[in-house]
Formats: sequence, structure tokens, C-alpha cells
Amino acid sequence: MAEGSDKAEFPLAERRLRLGVVGGGQGSFIGKVHARGARLSNRWDVVAGALSSRPQVAKESGRAWLLADDRIYTDYRVMAEREAARPDGIDAVAITTPNNSHHAIACAFMEKGIDVISDKPLTTTLADALDLVRRQKETGLVFGVTYAYAASAMVRQARQMIREGVLGKLKQVHVEYFQEWALTPPKDAGAGAQWRVDPAIVGPTFTTGDIGTHCHHLGAFVCGRPVTKVRAEFHTLGPPKALEDTAFMHVRYEGDIPGTIMISQVAPGAHCGLRIRAFGDKASLEWNQEEPELLHFRRFGEPARILTRGEGAGIGVHAARFVHMPRGHPEALSDAWGNLYEEFAIAVEARRLGRTLPEGLLEYPTVEDGVLGVKFIEAALASSQSGGAWADCTLRL
Repeated sequence: MAEGSDKAEFPLAERRLRLGVVGGGQGSFIGKVHARGARLSNRWDVVAGALSSRPQVAKESGRAWLLADDRIYTDYRVMAEREAARPDGIDAVAITTPNNSHHAIACAFMEKGIDVISDKPLTTTLADALDLVRRQKETGLVFGVTYAYAASAMVRQARQMIREGVLGKLKQVHVEYFQEWALTPPKDAGAGAQWRVDPAIVGPTFTTGDIGTHCHHLGAFVCGRPVTKVRAEFHTLGPPKALEDTAFMHVRYEGDIPGTIMISQVAPGAHCGLRIRAFGDKASLEWNQEEPELLHFRRFGEPARILTRGEGAGIGVHAARFVHMPRGHPEALSDAWGNLYEEFAIAVEARRLGRTLPEGLLEYPTVEDGVLGVKFIEAALASSQSGGAWADCTLRL
């Protein structure tokens, strides 16, 4: 099993990088998560923001975030232009707005040479997502996408164990994510819930784009193989809405490895039940994000083992880089966000300094992972609309 004795440390920072945030103002959930993750990494200072499209909210939110008055913006375009012109301008921008604005905001900052960190799904259309991939390749800018679960230490452990063949030949992969919050009718659940079921804002799917993309990325990341095709069945099982709140899918990973993705946001009693199970011909692994410290490892015909996050005792190098506390002192999703922002910072600093990093040092989700997520959304929708026919998930990038 993978060991951590050859742990390769991340390079030390030259300085804290300067982060700007678009979105995340009063009433937002995910914007604050981004900012806290960045600060927790100890590699970023949050120094500027266009925190709302509503000017008064943007100003009030900026002051609440303790931003300097001249770095509180009411328009992200103005923010991109002015920050690019400052000698102490932002090194990267975090986009934490609703889905339909990601593309335009990313373009505005990329045009000014500013690296981008975007929430997921990347865009609402495949054409827009592919355009961002093109722009990233042309500019060489860092473009990260916040599939934060992949930065959990024990997810990195599972990925390394599968890569090293600990399970034997991989045979099947199953990912599920169940929540209950959408059982509240959208009109009673607040503005944050209402836009998530508006096709004009989120695109053609609700639950598939929201949590299905996490499942899609997590399965591919852990098993080290992309999803090649999907057969999907969409349902609306909760209060009436324009888009699906539940989906059941068969998928195939590269190498024709079968798997499933099951998602629902109207599952009573379920909070954030994201779970992945991978089975080889010799052993299996299981990780549940509500118990993120634990990785269940089971060999055929042997007693089950539970690996716990910490130094040594079978923990591999890729997980060990994200061990911050001794065993028994829990780390969770907030730490995963910090881990993710640490990797983003290392990549941004390396690009700006012209530094070459060791191959495989960083495993953060990129714009290419983001576009594959959008392709998956469109393929799953097409499959469901066709009555469950297989749809292609592959892209040449």
C-alpha cells in the first residue's frame, strides 16, 4: 500500500497572492466558502471584490469583508480593468456567481491577464465552455474549477491506491449524492433556491448540473479514467419545478468499466450524502464525504480495514500533503477548500514566476475538467430526452 515516507512538500510561497472575488455578497453561500478556503490555505489575501450585481449590496458586502473602499466594485468589468492596472492588482479572481454569468466574467479577467478560479458547473452551454478552454490555451493562464471534494485528503488517498493497483483490475465504480433541501417549494426556499431551478440562470438542468457534476468529476478523478458515455433517466419527484430534481444514470469509464451515478435533492433525511465506491478484482474502496476522515478498504476474503487521515500508517504522498492535524483532530470540507486553494496558489505563483513544477505535484481540477462536466450535463439530458439511449461524453481538447 502507498506510503508517505517520500512525502514531497509543496514549494514555499514567495508571498501571499492577492485574490479578488466576484459574487459572494450578502445572502450568498458559496462566495464565503471560497474566501474562507483561500484564507485557510495561508497563501491568499482577499483584497478586492464585486460582491453583488446590486450596487448597494456590493458596497455593504465589501465593507463587511473589510475590503478597502477603492477595491469595492459594483461592476466586474470595472474591477478587471482597474485591478489589472494596479501595481498591487489581484493575481487571480474567484467567480462565485450563478452559472449563466461564469463565461462573461472569466473572459473579462482573462483578457486582462488575470488567472481564474471558477465555481462549477463551468458554463451553461458547451460552446461557452469550449471557448474558455480555447482562451486558456491561448493565454497560458491558470484556470481552476472548484470541485472541492477532490481536495479531501482521503480522496487523494483513494486515487493513489487505485493508480498503484491496490484494488487489482478496476471493475466497477459507483457514485451517489443525496440531499433533501429541495423538498421545500422554491418559492418558500429563498432567492438562492429560486435561481437554482431557473433554466435561464442555471442552464438546462438543476440537480445534474448542481451535484451530478460533482459525482461525474469525483468518479473520474478517483479512478483516473474519464466517463465516456452515459445513459440517464431524469425525474421531478419533489415540489413542481421546471427542471429535474433526481436522476439515475448508468455510465462507462474509459476501458469500458461500468458504473452508476445516482443523485437526488428531494431525498428526505439526506443532507450531503456524497459517496463513492470502487471495486477491483482484488479489493474495494469506499469514501463518504460526511465521514471524510475515513477510507474503507476491503480485500476479498479478508477483514475490512478503515484507513484514517494522518501521517504514516499507509497514507500515501498525495494525501499526506493535505494532512494538517494529527489523527483524532478532525479535518473536513472546509479543509478541502483550503487544500484546493493551496494548489491554485502554487500554480498561479509558478506561472507568474516562470517556474516549472514537478510533474504530478498538483492535481487540482482545471478548465478541461470543467468542460467535461458541461459535456456530461448535455449528454445526460440528451439521453433522458431520448428515453435512455447511450450518449457520448467524450471530447477532444
